[in-house]
Amino acid sequence: MNEETLACPVTAKHIKVALVGQPNVGKSMLINSVSNAHLHVGNFSGVTVDKTEVLFDYKGYNFTVVDLPGTYAFTDYTIEERVTHDYLCAEEYDIIINVVDSTNLLKNLQLTSELLTMSKKVVIALNMSDEAEKEGISVDAEYMTELMGIPCVKVSAATKLGIDQLIDTVVKEFEAEKVDPKLVFSVSVEDEISNLVSYFKKHKYQAVNSHRNIAINLLKNNKKTYEKLHDNPIWTELQPVLIEASRHIEIHHDTDDVKEAFAEEYASFNRGIVAEVVKQDKREEKKTLTEKIDSVLIHPVVGIPIFLFFMWGLFQLTFEIGAIPMDYIDAFFGWFGDVIGATITNESIRSLVVDGIIAGVGAVVLFIPNIVILFIGIALLESTGYMSRVAFLLDGFFHKFGLHGQSFIPLVTGFGCSIPAYMSARVLKNDRDRLLTLFIIGFMSCGARLPVYVLFAGAFFPEDMAGNVLFAIYISGAIIGLIAAKILKLTAFKGVDEPFVMEMPKYRLPSVKLIWHTVLTKTMMYLKKAGTFIAGASMLIWFLSTYPHNSTLEAEYEVKIQKAQSEQEIIQLENKLAMEHLEQSYLGTIGKFTEPIFAPLGFDWKMNIALQTGLAAKEVVVSTLGVLYSLGDDVDAESQTLVNQISKNIPFASAVSFIVVVMIYLPCLAASIVFTREAGSIKYFFYLFAFTSVAAYVMAFIAYRVTLALTGVS
Repeated sequence: MNEETLACPVTAKHIKVALVGQPNVGKSMLINSVSNAHLHVGNFSGVTVDKTEVLFDYKGYNFTVVDLPGTYAFTDYTIEERVTHDYLCAEEYDIIINVVDSTNLLKNLQLTSELLTMSKKVVIALNMSDEAEKEGISVDAEYMTELMGIPCVKVSAATKLGIDQLIDTVVKEFEAEKVDPKLVFSVSVEDEISNLVSYFKKHKYQAVNSHRNIAINLLKNNKKTYEKLHDNPIWTELQPVLIEASRHIEIHHDTDDVKEAFAEEYASFNRGIVAEVVKQDKREEKKTLTEKIDSVLIHPVVGIPIFLFFMWGLFQLTFEIGAIPMDYIDAFFGWFGDVIGATITNESIRSLVVDGIIAGVGAVVLFIPNIVILFIGIALLESTGYMSRVAFLLDGFFHKFGLHGQSFIPLVTGFGCSIPAYMSARVLKNDRDRLLTLFIIGFMSCGARLPVYVLFAGAFFPEDMAGNVLFAIYISGAIIGLIAAKILKLTAFKGVDEPFVMEMPKYRLPSVKLIWHTVLTKTMMYLKKAGTFIAGASMLIWFLSTYPHNSTLEAEYEVKIQKAQSEQEIIQLENKLAMEHLEQSYLGTIGKFTEPIFAPLGFDWKMNIALQTGLAAKEVVVSTLGVLYSLGDDVDAESQTLVNQISKNIPFASAVSFIVVVMIYLPCLAASIVFTREAGSIKYFFYLFAFTSVAAYVMAFIAYRVTLALTGVS
């Protein structure tokens, strides 16, 4: 130290420091580097473990540094570990200096990541920096500081390099307001932490530590935290919540030990830090299996094409295999409607139940196989650890559009369903980044849009091209989303990018148990939506398309039907009656009224209505088209009759424009509610509605005009 070092007693502000690190990281040498320091050596109370305290003054501050016994992690296998843990949890001190070995950062960060869960200020001393440089290891301390949200200083206890800077940093941190470090767990763990934090807030639980810290300790089965809460009145209600949360985490980690799950979480975080901040000169070393796989999957040249190939294969499977059980499900709902309809004598109620609820919900359930395949694919990519690699791979690419690599997880989840995608955006801790990601999740075509795509792909393209068309639609939506992100970043969400740690979990074989749990949970969420929002929307559409009744029109067609010569003629007359009735219904009136607005996009009033009903749920678009083309509403995307009607009545350019609107405009009602909750204010819903509506209109107009020009149609 360059400052004159003074002896105690205290002459100015007092800073008490807990010096923590793994064994053999040079803590004692670091203390000795503080020249003329006063050493007090004794024992921690009740044990024979050495207790070294160092007292010195620096720039008007009086320091007390307590050198805690070296420990690899917060366990209690040895006396030293217990002493360190108990001191950090129970004693009064201001700051932790965590000494780590720069030549072995990955191993040392195990303790660091556990320290970050405590509600204390932490400074990391990157000791042995000189040795690391000799070994060709370069640690970017500045970037590490940004990533972890805590100061990281390069030091060398042996050469006294950076000691003054370290002490200056401790003073600065002491004077500054405490900022939470950026320790982010996987989505499944963050969800459980978030739930517990909400629980504590709801019950106004008062504690010295933060609610997040308490939640993490409870999930890690920390005995003292358990003991503290056990006698509290909230415990009775909290315990089952906690058991379910632990079970959820264990399933996601394919283990029955939650501590093991957290150890893996910390290891993933640490690998992410090391991957971002450590560079090592190339040496002839035998690569591990993970490194060999990574050298291919996250290769800067072939990595992205490999990822696109996986996604293409997934969409092909979704289309090809998912189509197989559709006929059976369709037949079941047809049979079910007939059976239920036969038991209801009142015509209006029968129409409501059969044509409104059963047909509407059936149209949604029909796509369960496609949804399940898509969810299985995404769960496979995630559970093997590949998804995190893709996030790392795309990080640089995403930054060009104002996004972060971590945005990739919610965006890919959005291909399955927007609801869990909005929820998984919680992994982004920066409000601006999270909001930006939330705004573009809707551009990733969710499974609910799949029926519309399947219907139109079948109507305008050969069967062997349908999978490729589907892939092109999904990729186009993603590209439009990235462009939208860039526009938002340059306008509404200006600001400097904030770096985050990219987790790097080890590769694992897919867990059947985990995939089953994930797919079941998400499928049940989808079915729940079918039974609530979509059933409600189907009833509303049924009402709007059924009333008001035109008795004159019905009487006129009744006479015509009685005079009909064949069954075919009767069906045609019935369909024509349905269409004319629909045109005069509330739904038809709305469609006609708003037709001029959508005419520049090539839409007639029927397409216009179908899009508006899609605001409730995208699946309803198909059944609405079935109603509007006078085929009855018992149709689906596989219905050849509807496919024929679509190809016959809708021009190709209008179909392209229609698909573009479906790709971009507002997600369903349920997803919009979740978006509003995650965004934190109702005003963001109106921003999203305005933004997606304008974007959909403009893009559809361009697509319509370009398609007209390319096909030579004026």
